[in-house]
Amino acid sequence: MKDLVDLSGELRLVGFFVALGLIPFVLVLMTSFTRISIILTFLRQALGTVVPSTQIIIGLSLILTGFVMHPVMGKIYDDALSPLLKKEIDEKVFVEKAWPPLRHFMLMHTREKDLALFVEMAKIEVVAESSFESLPWYCVIPSFILSELRTAFMMGFLIFLPFLVIDLVVTSLLMSMGMIMLPPVMISFPFKLLLFVVVDGWRLIVQQLVSGFMP
Repeated sequence: MKDLVDLSGELRLVGFFVALGLIPFVLVLMTSFTRISIILTFLRQALGTVVPSTQIIIGLSLILTGFVMHPVMGKIYDDALSPLLKKEIDEKVFVEKAWPPLRHFMLMHTREKDLALFVEMAKIEVVAESSFESLPWYCVIPSFILSELRTAFMMGFLIFLPFLVIDLVVTSLLMSMGMIMLPPVMISFPFKLLLFVVVDGWRLIVQQLVSGFMP
């Protein structure tokens, strides 16, 4: 009997470390982090500069993700984590209570077209939209990721447009003046930076990123 108790404790410890290993997966692919980090990377490329650094982009993405996911994380803590720490529920019940708030968040930001794709491939019959809440994780998570990637790339394209116009104008002016040996990027970069500062670009980008996840 003592051996069984020790084995149970060891299995719980292994499960704890497995759960810790899944935290980066949950943070990156099941929250707003994917969209935010991709859009900020697009912004840096559109500006044509190496700043902000990757560390700053990741840090800002984590902070904004924490802001966006705060209501979801708060509900998970109240319904699942707090009772688990108080030993009022076991690990199985914890997973059952922690999954619905996260699933609801992902379904809110998942296109029906993407969701239908994985539902069809999994051969799951959906009779109504209300049954989406009962879909398994292997349909919800990839559908959410696919929708986030599409949204991030669309927003990245819109961010690129004004800076692309500046590049085209500067290139045309230099060619018309016969200055073909002068790199257009050297001239267009200050104008792109000036445009971004004048329109208060960081505020606009962060506002759009956060408001895109608000209900």
